[in-house]
Amino acid sequence: MKLSGDVEMPLLGFGTWQMRGRQAYEATLAALETGYRHIDTATMYGNEPQIGQALRDSGLDRRDVFVTTKLPAGNAGREWETIRQSLRELGTDYVDLWLIHWPTGPDELVRTWEEFLAIREGGLARAVGVSNFSPAQIDKVTAATGQAPAANQIPWSPSGHDARLLAEHRDRGIVVEGYSSLKDTDLRDPVLAEIASRHAVTPAQVVLRWHLEHGIVMIPKSANRGRIEMNFDLYAFALDQEEISRIDALSN
Repeated sequence: MKLSGDVEMPLLGFGTWQMRGRQAYEATLAALETGYRHIDTATMYGNEPQIGQALRDSGLDRRDVFVTTKLPAGNAGREWETIRQSLRELGTDYVDLWLIHWPTGPDELVRTWEEFLAIREGGLARAVGVSNFSPAQIDKVTAATGQAPAANQIPWSPSGHDARLLAEHRDRGIVVEGYSSLKDTDLRDPVLAEIASRHAVTPAQVVLRWHLEHGIVMIPKSANRGRIEMNFDLYAFALDQEEISRIDALSN
């Protein structure tokens, strides 16, 4: 996906929420070895040093991996301090995307976004965005600065599919990045099971492929190498429009 400033963001990423220590390191390294080139972390996850070590140990060029981290809302007012600490722990000079993890208080919202824009201009983040923001909150910071967030990371799954909300983001030129895609999905649903059987894949793969068909960025998480590899194996099949519509209807 193209973000503002011609930054390219891989549609398929690897999530690291709730992973700490050795598990975070080993899972991230396994993801990079599998072929993931987009890693999602956050200050509050407490695993940035392990993510950075896995990135270095992978032997990959830093420019070939898209790295996202996030500012805790409670760190509003300490944006520069927070991003510099994240960069130290990740062992990199910049991140590809920095997000406001949750909306700050209404009196801080615009000022925090102004600092994000300044940090982007300072070269510490190639793109900046938000997470868990409503369209109204996005409009508020955009109106105040003239610059919209590049992306909004929000919960997204078949059961929570909202075509209108997706269109509202796209009308604003904002990429939707979905999280908890598998966690919030009943993978035993008969519709998913039937479609998975038709393509000889798993229901989880169907859900992730559905994200690809809609152009929604996703960050599935697993500490199991087999599942990490399976979640990446999405390009040998495609969903037709009838299948996509049936999955969309699971939100009804």
